[in-house]
Amino acid sequence: MKAAVYRRFGPPEAVRIEEAATPLPGRNEVLIKVHASTVSAADHRARGRDVPRGLGVLAAPVLGIFRPRRRVLGMDVAGVVEAVGAAVTKFQPGDAVIAMLGASFGGHAEYACVPADGAITAKPRNMTFEDAVTLVFGGLTARVFLSRAGIKPGGRVLVNGASGAVGTAAVQLAKQLGAHVTGVSSGTNPDLVASLGADRVLDYAAVDVTTEGGTYDVVMDCVGNLPFERAAALINPGGALLLVVADLEAILLAPWRSRASGKLVTAGSVTYTPEDLAFLVRLAEHGHYRTVRDRSYDLADVVAAHRFVDAGRKRGNVVLRMPASSAARKS
Repeated sequence: MKAAVYRRFGPPEAVRIEEAATPLPGRNEVLIKVHASTVSAADHRARGRDVPRGLGVLAAPVLGIFRPRRRVLGMDVAGVVEAVGAAVTKFQPGDAVIAMLGASFGGHAEYACVPADGAITAKPRNMTFEDAVTLVFGGLTARVFLSRAGIKPGGRVLVNGASGAVGTAAVQLAKQLGAHVTGVSSGTNPDLVASLGADRVLDYAAVDVTTEGGTYDVVMDCVGNLPFERAAALINPGGALLLVVADLEAILLAPWRSRASGKLVTAGSVTYTPEDLAFLVRLAEHGHYRTVRDRSYDLADVVAAHRFVDAGRKRGNVVLRMPASSAARKS
């Protein structure tokens, strides 16, 4: 099979298209013929080993020390089940699915194996593979973090980084919970963020959210520039700070800060489940969740896709298309 492989940490040019062995599904695994994946911020960080401050040592066992441990990036996939292991009964060849591979990576290839009891579920029937895959990384991450906050109808939610993959999902999911949502993004994206349901949109270049006067029940930082020290005064008593991007200090101090402030501070790893993924699929099939796809690249153009993500200007998701027939892409 063809795969986007990187054998050293570095710039986008470190990624090359190579022939690789097609994986074989284990007893409890599903082999997926991949039609689409995304090039995410996680891929950018893994490729360049560009992790938040203090996390380099902790990330080394996952990413590798001197060279990449997982040579094929891609945390999510949309495709068709090619084969299943002997113990798998939930899926069968021909099923159209979406799945989260997480820290195992492997999505930027023509085939990928996923545990049958992992975060895998049927693809939304009303979406192409390219649109469906955008639910996975951003949608799952946003859902897991928001579920920690106990958002109630009428609650006030601030999403910092509202135009990225996680942010565009968070705005929509918070609105589904009945929240009043304020999105913070660049001045080029207010229309996008408003179209997703945000009640207010702030341009981070024009407004300092920490001094503009608003307070919130939940602050969700998808960028990494709104730590507890800056965000605490924005959060109402009993509220929550959701640190999607956090350095080691923020992760270690989160429990203590929660106890000391009376405000939930949460950061760190995310557990992905098929139930959360199926929830997103149901929303999408009922027209309550909109995919945000900035652009798509063919696998052969994976370096250009990484360059675009590295620039930090993407809106929502950047999709990577695997070699497939036109008919399959539209399924």
